[in-house]
Amino acid sequence: MTIAYADTSAIVSVAFGEPGSLAVEQRLREFSLITSSHLLEAELRAAYARNNLRFDPKLIDGILWIAPVRPLSPEISAVLEAGYLRGADLWHVAAALHYARDPREMTFVTLDARQRAVAAALGFRV
Repeated sequence: MTIAYADTSAIVSVAFGEPGSLAVEQRLREFSLITSSHLLEAELRAAYARNNLRFDPKLIDGILWIAPVRPLSPEISAVLEAGYLRGADLWHVAAALHYARDPREMTFVTLDARQRAVAAALGFRV
């Protein structure tokens, strides 16, 4: 099984047909399981609202939602030791770290260079 964590930047790129989105979409199709934090839905819906577009819930069908039942303090600390990220980017990487038994066995899909570097430093494939 191939698993990917999808950051909002990747999904927004595909949803809005941004430059490079076809490559992102093709890459995401390579995985048997796509995971993300519930933060993805909020950020994606906000992007649709900002552009006065109607959100289609089918865009997020099939995503396995990571919903931690405890604070992600250990994961947040580990992420910040690997490099600085702002709040939402930090949360996405921490959520992926929470889910991954071994980050080397999971791909973190993002279009954000800093987030990609920190995820790679933690051992995720990017």
